[in-house]
Amino acid sequence: MAQIWTDRAKYQSWLDVEVAACEANCQLGRLPQAAMEQIRQQASFEPERILEIEAEVRHDVIAFLTNVNEHVGDAGRFIHVGMTSSDVLDTGLALQLKASTALLRQELSALELAIRNLAKAHKNTVMIGRSHAIHGEPITFGFKLAGWLAETLRNAERLQQLEKDISVGQVSGAMGTYANTDPEVERLTCERLGLTPDTASTQVISRDRHADYVQTLALVGASLDRFATEIRNLQRTDVLEVEESFAKGQKGSSAMPHKRNPIRSERISGLARVLRSYVVAALENVALWHERDISHSSTERMMLPDCSATLHFILREMTAVVQGLGIYPENMRRNMNVYGGVVFSQRVLLTLVESGMNREDAYKLVQNHAHAAWNQEGGNFRANLEADDEVSNRLSSAQLAECFSTELHQANLNVIWKRLNI
Repeated sequence: MAQIWTDRAKYQSWLDVEVAACEANCQLGRLPQAAMEQIRQQASFEPERILEIEAEVRHDVIAFLTNVNEHVGDAGRFIHVGMTSSDVLDTGLALQLKASTALLRQELSALELAIRNLAKAHKNTVMIGRSHAIHGEPITFGFKLAGWLAETLRNAERLQQLEKDISVGQVSGAMGTYANTDPEVERLTCERLGLTPDTASTQVISRDRHADYVQTLALVGASLDRFATEIRNLQRTDVLEVEESFAKGQKGSSAMPHKRNPIRSERISGLARVLRSYVVAALENVALWHERDISHSSTERMMLPDCSATLHFILREMTAVVQGLGIYPENMRRNMNVYGGVVFSQRVLLTLVESGMNREDAYKLVQNHAHAAWNQEGGNFRANLEADDEVSNRLSSAQLAECFSTELHQANLNVIWKRLNI
């Protein structure tokens, strides 16, 4: 990813645009074959020389063209004909964004596979589901991962659409009116570059496309933040249902030798915040003055490389975390059954109602026993129920035992597995 955003890569994308435009003009008979051959063979640049020229002329594209012409010679008079700087800048940027998105799609695909494999392995690993960070009802770890997988697949669709939306170029000249160039040149140039001509460019490609790029990357990052935050919570000492891998020789604290911290997940969460912070700047860039100003330019020089590299990095981090994740089913079972299975209260409630008991009375009875177990050291919800004559007069031992089975909570998960092909 870093290679896509170097100065050399940027200038190369500009050169690709200029040469493609020359090829288009040559194809249309507006540039001699001999000159075209000279451009193909000799067009080149040196980043250091461009910066040297730019220090004098204070214009990056002019500095670039001056350096290219130093290599090409007389044929250079056919380069940049009818074009404006943004034809080169924005079309070249589109090439970088397209390449960047393709790399991000590769990394997201690797994450998808890692999550899918882990979900498949833990389809039946029972654990407690939580709402408000409080125990709810049983789920499976595979089911939790199925939610991650579904979100990752949606992000894959977003990146696929983004690659199409951002792969847009322009060779429309000053103000975008084609006054000094032929729309056919734009079509042929973009075709050679694997881009689509912008529907209606001004002197720039409208920045809603670039805002979409940043927002989409931030959204993918937000998903990674969600996954990482869940891992961090599940790794807490008092929970310890999953744990990041801890390498031989790794140390968690300079003071406390026992520490095993979820540092990679924390890193992912932190960098996802950086991605989100760029969204406002990207949206601010949409409103340029009239047909163009360059208030967006300075922002994008920082924002677009940084967003791209940051998401690329945390996608790799998340994949590594998922692949190396330690899973502790025994701790999951222990946590789920704390206080004698209070998390099965709904099933007990419904079974009492099915026996003919008034719902309000059943709710109060079950709640009292659940809270008594919750607030008592060594409290046991199931034992409380078994000792209650009102419960035993309505429910047999087998009926009560069935209330504490997790089979009901897994019975319909095949619907999810089929949807996700797990």
